[in-house]
Amino acid sequence: MKKFYLFCSAGMSTSLLASKMQKAADAHKLPIEVKAFPIGTMGDIIEKYNPDCILLGPQVKYLLDDTKQRYGHLNKPIFVIDMQDYGVMDGEKVLKTAIMHYKKQAK
Repeated sequence: MKKFYLFCSAGMSTSLLASKMQKAADAHKLPIEVKAFPIGTMGDIIEKYNPDCILLGPQVKYLLDDTKQRYGHLNKPIFVIDMQDYGVMDGEKVLKTAIMHYKKQAK
């Protein structure tokens, strides 16, 4: 089971997106767990659960470089969710993007 974890300011709207992504993963029978967390818990979550893909909400995109510096050595995709996809809560599209980043990183 792959773990795709989303991080944002408080985890509220991102939780809705994570839920839609999980529904899309389940509908396609993909072994992916999608969860959302507040950005303040990122270090603990990454250390404890070792996610396979780290997604940042658009509202915390300013943390991208710092996140890559801190966790880039884990060799996992770290990227900011597209603002438009986030705004319309397109769980399927964000999931596809995350899978693409994951596959690209695995090469």
